[in-house]
Amino acid sequence: MPNGVYQIPAVANEPVLSYTAGSPEKLALKKALEEARSKQADIPMYIGGEEVRTGNKIPLSPPHDHKHILGHFHEGDKSHVEQAVNAALGAKEAWANLSWEHRASIFLRAADLLAGPYRAKINAATMLGQSKSVYQAEIDAACEFIDFLRFNAQYLMEIYEEQPASSPGIWNRLEYRPLEGFVFAITPFNFTAIAGNLPASAALMGNTVVWKPAYTQVYSAQVIMEVLKKAGLPDGVINLIYVDGPVAGDVVFNHKDFAGLHFTGSTSVFQNLWKTIGNNIHKYRSYPRIVGETGGKDFIMAHKSADAKELATAITRGAFEYQGQKCSAASRVYVPSNLWDDVKKYLVEDLKSIKMGPTEDFSNFFNAVIDERSFDKIAKYIEGAKANSMNEIIAGGGYDKSKGYFIEPTVILTKDPSSTTMCEEIFGPVVTIYVYQAERFEETLELVDSTSPYALTGSILSHDRYAIDLAMKKLENAAGNFYINDKPTGAVVGQQPFGGARGSGTNDKAGSKLNLLRWVSPRTIKETFVPPTDYRYPFLNEK
Repeated sequence: MPNGVYQIPAVANEPVLSYTAGSPEKLALKKALEEARSKQADIPMYIGGEEVRTGNKIPLSPPHDHKHILGHFHEGDKSHVEQAVNAALGAKEAWANLSWEHRASIFLRAADLLAGPYRAKINAATMLGQSKSVYQAEIDAACEFIDFLRFNAQYLMEIYEEQPASSPGIWNRLEYRPLEGFVFAITPFNFTAIAGNLPASAALMGNTVVWKPAYTQVYSAQVIMEVLKKAGLPDGVINLIYVDGPVAGDVVFNHKDFAGLHFTGSTSVFQNLWKTIGNNIHKYRSYPRIVGETGGKDFIMAHKSADAKELATAITRGAFEYQGQKCSAASRVYVPSNLWDDVKKYLVEDLKSIKMGPTEDFSNFFNAVIDERSFDKIAKYIEGAKANSMNEIIAGGGYDKSKGYFIEPTVILTKDPSSTTMCEEIFGPVVTIYVYQAERFEETLELVDSTSPYALTGSILSHDRYAIDLAMKKLENAAGNFYINDKPTGAVVGQQPFGGARGSGTNDKAGSKLNLLRWVSPRTIKETFVPPTDYRYPFLNEK
């Protein structure tokens, strides 16, 4: 067979399209939205080479228009999890033995399909199924997912190139084997790119995968699967199932060939999964790799030297883009007293100008939260804040689910830095602000560090470099992604590898080589060219 030392095409971040009036991308997306709304999709599971339809159909609706039916997906049961595991194990040998350039080619082709003929379709699916604005869908479902696929191929090549030194007469080599077994990927609703990357990154490294997406993301998940199959992904490499979490876990975490968990979701669920894996550790062939990105209570910390308008903009964008349903969204803000009056004025002005409504109207900055359960949870937090005499609602506070799950962007001013909405993850369009005495900056940094069990993202806004340096030192462990003079959201693949520690996960940095290294098991090979024929070493000779 032919061989070569291959270099993949040069990688760069996918440009974000503008969707201006009359642009080709806007016309194509409008058409895709109309087409998606005009029919009801029948969405199967994908197990091995089969499209599996159970007849137990669950409806899918836009969160901003929950009476409209986009389609139905077929929910599976324990038997389908077992079939998916068997399909993954059955496909494993052929996939692991396929030359790496062929694996990379499949995912690079998928990236080009997403950048071209599937761009409008996956953006439309994300806008409708997850209630993302056109811009939020573009930076997520198109650009970030494309970047994951392309940069991961680059990282794969770089990992394989990393080899040990060799002494004279010896050749040392490293093989990067896939894990011994299958990988289980559990993905969230809020990022189509994450939903695609978690199974795809493990598969790129030679693993086969059982993928369980959130039910509220199935509508775009099936587009991901369509693209991967179009790109030539072999049957059984990624098996897409829609099964209740505990049912799936009962099969997966009791299987001797369970080799790894790639997870994004809530901290409590991740901790329970870790505990289950630990209790079953004696059942597995190897110690499973456990990679998780979980919750956040992300902060903006402002110094007295900050610019009030910059701070207000960081709050509006950081807290309210995609309705605050980002694990990186700003949900607690510390504002120095000398800036508060101006920050409040600018922030209230911003929120008065924001339009809220369906994603199909591109002039809406703000859309619906994901489902009724989330709506009710967030509304409860808002009502609790209203009932607390230490709090004042200075913007928003209203909500209505008669047509869609709409909650106004809500700003709470609190006198208690330990109040509920300053400490607990809400995962919605609610931000709480605490105004501190401007001269108590260092003391407030300690408050920021100790308030939350999470450590995902955070930012410092300041024009004083000494203050920035102090914040970086005091908040060293408070955020895995730390931003200076910016909002704490918007990590870009290849530029800001993403992940946090403490209660926010294992910090394995999606969008970097660090994450891909978790899905391989290296083997060291030492070859001696001329082996010795005498056991005696020179030091044994006394003469």
